[in-house]
Amino acid sequence: MEAESTHFDTGKLVATPTALRALESNDIVDALHRHCQCDWGDLGHGARLFSAYKKYDGPDFWIITEADRSVTTILLPEDY
Repeated sequence: MEAESTHFDTGKLVATPTALRALESNDIVDALHRHCQCDWGDLGHGARLFSAYKKYDGPDFWIITEADRSVTTILLPEDY
């Protein structure tokens, strides 16, 4: 199976320790797939790419790609 191409470069992928403890890998992978396909979840404005998702039976979490596309961060709102 070929991986689908993304619509932009994500740069380095990082996650906060809080997000890694609170989220399961499949939640992260599913949300990253959506984020990279320009499905911003509940948000997505400006030069930064900002997505908000909700883990099934768990916390809200965000994915932010910086304007220069150097890094994409997975975090919980309280990490911001």
